[in-house]
Amino acid sequence: MSIEVYRDAWGIPHLRAGSARELAYAQGRNAATDRAWQIEVERHRSQGTTAAFLGAEAVGWDRFVRQARVEDTARRCFARLDADTAAWVSSYVDGVNAGLREGQPRSPEFAATGLVPGQWQPWTPLGIWLSTHILFAGFPTKLWREEVARALGNASVELFATDGPGTSGSNGWLVTGGRTVTGAPLIAGDPHRFIEDPGVYQQIHLACPEFDVVGLAVPGVPGIGHFGHTGSVAWAITNAMADYQDLYREQLRRNDARVEALGPDGWRPAAVHVETVEVAGADPVDVEVIETDRGPVIIGGPDEEYAISLRCPPRVREDLGFGALPELLRATTVADVDRAFDRWAEPVNVVQAADTEGGLLHRVAGAVPLRHRDNQLRVVPAWEAGHEWRGWHAPLPREDVDDVAVMANQRGLAGPLGVEFAAPHRADRIRQLLEESAAWSAKGMAAVHTDTHLASARPLLDLLAGLDGLSPDAVRLREALLRWDRRMDATSTEAAAFAALRSAVVRRLAACPELARLAEPPAYPETFLPWLALVPKVAYALEGLLTTALLPGIDRAEVVRAAVEDIAAHEAARSRTPATWGETHRLLPWQAVPGAAQEEWPGLSGDHDCVLSTSSVPGLTDLSARGPAARYVWDLARREDSLWVVPLGASGVPGGAHYRDQLPLWVRGELLPVVTDWNHLTLTEENHDF
Repeated sequence: MSIEVYRDAWGIPHLRAGSARELAYAQGRNAATDRAWQIEVERHRSQGTTAAFLGAEAVGWDRFVRQARVEDTARRCFARLDADTAAWVSSYVDGVNAGLREGQPRSPEFAATGLVPGQWQPWTPLGIWLSTHILFAGFPTKLWREEVARALGNASVELFATDGPGTSGSNGWLVTGGRTVTGAPLIAGDPHRFIEDPGVYQQIHLACPEFDVVGLAVPGVPGIGHFGHTGSVAWAITNAMADYQDLYREQLRRNDARVEALGPDGWRPAAVHVETVEVAGADPVDVEVIETDRGPVIIGGPDEEYAISLRCPPRVREDLGFGALPELLRATTVADVDRAFDRWAEPVNVVQAADTEGGLLHRVAGAVPLRHRDNQLRVVPAWEAGHEWRGWHAPLPREDVDDVAVMANQRGLAGPLGVEFAAPHRADRIRQLLEESAAWSAKGMAAVHTDTHLASARPLLDLLAGLDGLSPDAVRLREALLRWDRRMDATSTEAAAFAALRSAVVRRLAACPELARLAEPPAYPETFLPWLALVPKVAYALEGLLTTALLPGIDRAEVVRAAVEDIAAHEAARSRTPATWGETHRLLPWQAVPGAAQEEWPGLSGDHDCVLSTSSVPGLTDLSARGPAARYVWDLARREDSLWVVPLGASGVPGGAHYRDQLPLWVRGELLPVVTDWNHLTLTEENHDF
């Protein structure tokens, strides 16, 4: 069978084949030609072999992946797949291996690092999926809560509870036909992740006699798991913010060549072996890999003061939920999508779906263990009974959809399954905007995607309003901020002034004696440091820290007073026009190998708690490394009226016509049409036989 590769005007691949297996091969080959460098980096990340070409800075990640047994877990999960799904995944891998030879010379990063593409194994896509999502549930937050309890007492354990920079969230909303111009539902939203170069989502169209699906694929993984439209049914997800990974404090000892771990039933042998991490430009690093009855040891060991193991569902169940992926491609109704997501495992998501027959869906999908509440909050002692897993939450929560349904990582549908959720501001604002009209169209959704109102500014502005005895410059700044419309627009000088004040407050709060004792966490591995850094924790918990009664020794009004005086004096000393938010709030995507020349990335509107969630770290930087990794609108009236955009472009080939051509649109909040008519596409010379 000849596989046909089409492109639209934006270089987006549209693949057509004679069967689902042939199409999986085509998708793998396309990923290798369009994204060769990206998917090879992800393969090495899943294996813990990135330091071999990226150098010593990558050793921390490689050590964690080795100790967490990511690749071994992927092997086990692949071995448990049903035969049809395993053959489908294997076909994708065959396509990757066939395409890497073509993709390598198009990607100069290979030559720059000396990396030669390697051989993908059938389980490699599962390893990529697991390494991409293993930190999604934010288990290192439990390490932070331990430090808060040590420094401030057990009553303060949840003092910093908030959706912080170490987690990934999203916006999503479903508008029923009663509020649309067509009478058919719309599903829209944007996943918030670290913006990567190339992008973490690939726009793609997959068609064969069994199905015809458009959606956002994860390069290196077959199918369309998160956001898709088959013509008759569409679906989308957000992070449910569930807690489904546990940390156990282990007592380990050596007994000759063996390592033993103390459990509720006494000392038990642990599995142990040594792996070597090769490091470009440096000596190799040996990593002792230990696994107890709870799970792999990811911190410490038998020769250190402490050891902590990680227990996570894919390792326990030997299931990543890949059986859902081909079922989603074949779905024609909401009931089909619902059944497919019954097989979902990792990560735990909130799902929305709608079909052309009137079906609607709003549910949680994934694997969440049943266990003691303490497991969710803290690191628990492995040797005490009562912390074992006792099965799985089932059925998972779901709600009927009436009028509109909104998912934005807020406490709500998934509330019984988690501890920390996003503040309700994004969800409340989306619902407010949607309820203002009964005539929504796909194009109209851009106004929701790009809304910049910052409700979380209120506590700081309330404290500012109550200050007296300020200097004239500080009074002028205060009055300007109190008149401000609270929109974090790139062109706004008031937004820039507020951000400067907020950062000054964050730094001053972090320096207060009550919190400063949290500034030096234990010597945990560097992979976990983003969850243990005090200034970001203060920044993302600022609303609560400005209003809580748990820190009576901090005079918040005086903190704000000192901060506003500092900012006012600084602004008065400047000899130029006041800065705008977009001057400092610029995109800063992650690149495995940054370009030789310093790039000038665009200024952005939005902020962490805006619907347009472009996150910086107040107190440290205004640069935005995390934001909408894609935007989509699925129209159930006519799929060809659907819209989408990604931050950079369809291609991962530097210098190519479609490498960054969507960036200006993404910055402006514009969306591209989803083209599904093959007569409006260009047949390329990339066709090949399966």
